Amino acid sequence: MPAGEPLRLLSLLSAPERLRIFSAVVLGATTTDDAAERAGIPVREALRCLGRLERGGLVERRGARWAARPDVLGDAVAAASAPDPSDLAEEDGDEADSAVAAFTRDGHIVALPVRRSERLVLLDHVARAFEPGVRYAEAEVNAVLRSISTDHATLRRSLVDEGFLDRDTGHYWRCGGTVDV
Repeated sequence: MPAGEPLRLLSLLSAPERLRIFSAVVLGATTTDDAAERAGIPVREALRCLGRLERGGLVERRGARWAARPDVLGDAVAAASAPDPSDLAEEDGDEADSAVAAFTRDGHIVALPVRRSERLVLLDHVARAFEPGVRYAEAEVNAVLRSISTDHATLRRSLVDEGFLDRDTGHYWRCGGTVDV
């Protein structure tokens, strides 16, 4: 997520009319008329606000209905709240542990690092969940990754793209990363 994304989303909701319209859609308004009525603003203004929120990714059209995208806000908060590993005090001197700790909470990944070097450290940590030399069905890989990330598909792709896992005909195996001895 780009560094300015949380600020951009916050600025979208800084106008009282847009905030009221977004809230109305979050609370169940699905039509422009219903959202305008709930927000207490004219339909024309509601439509203008919905268009701006749609361009910003906070609402979307599903046919003739509006739907809120509160997950976009959640992702922005998670990305913004992930501390920069370079700011962490390293008590034990282990840089890899600090990088992993910076992007996980209670064993769950809260954000994938933007910096490739930090992402590789985190992916190496995740790859250790797979035994070298063992072939795993995609469902098994997904189950392991779901236990540590809400976006298991992106995590799986990243592990393959960065050379920690390889795949062929629905099966995966570990092909990279460090091995605990």
